[in-house]
Amino acid sequence: MRNPIVFSLVLFVATACTNNSGQAPQNSGRSGNITVAGSTALLPLVKQAAQDYQAAHAAIRISVAGGGSRVGLTQAEQKGVDIGDSDIPPGATQQDLIDHKVAVVIFAVIVNPSTGVTALSKSQIADIFSGKVANWKQVGGADHPITLVNRPKSSGTRAVFVATLMGGHQPSASALTQDSSGTVVTTVAQTPGATSYVSTGYLKNARVTPLKIDGVSPDAATVKSGRYAFWAYEHMVTAGTPPKPVADFIAFVAKDRALLHRVGFLATDEVRASGQTP
Repeated sequence: MRNPIVFSLVLFVATACTNNSGQAPQNSGRSGNITVAGSTALLPLVKQAAQDYQAAHAAIRISVAGGGSRVGLTQAEQKGVDIGDSDIPPGATQQDLIDHKVAVVIFAVIVNPSTGVTALSKSQIADIFSGKVANWKQVGGADHPITLVNRPKSSGTRAVFVATLMGGHQPSASALTQDSSGTVVTTVAQTPGATSYVSTGYLKNARVTPLKIDGVSPDAATVKSGRYAFWAYEHMVTAGTPPKPVADFIAFVAKDRALLHRVGFLATDEVRASGQTP
């Protein structure tokens, strides 16, 4: 039985009737309904991919929802959705899930501009999110208390943040919690002294400051060169071998490099793994 909480969030992507030329798209013979849920970091890519794919394959209907990485993994395992999106791979106990790495996501630590901070070291970030540093003046910023905005424990973005920048230690439990990437950006933009972490795909026109970490900016060039560490592989997981329509859509997401770049992601073969396992 599909989880009604997750599916209340489903964003149905209308089947496209025409392509860019104004002509009706050819039906490739693929048909069916595909359901996807999970990571909100991956959501912009999957929503755009669904629109593009449906424009070329009129018989396909794709519904896309968020909910968080662990929701995506659980829903895929329980066969509540065809594809579970996740910033982290399936766990050791989820051996029936097949992992399809489809992209590389770049994350950034963000702050409200009132903080007066544009760069921090990895150790300063860990001290801030652990609660050891409580005022921005302690790290060279404004004399203003720090407001932490965290993701819930179901978030893959949080898992990557903890593994990459926190040395495996969980952030302070006294922080605010927001359950999606979009609300994180809005909260930080509207809250003086606030800071959080989010995928860079949500930063276009956002009124927040993405920080340099150890002097390195969060962008495609620094990830490709191996100088920026706060990134992860994005995963689309299925319960066993997916049927052809689902497999074809996953392959489309992973292989359309122009689409990946347009939405702010990288292809998996564009980065130096350098020990990165997620």
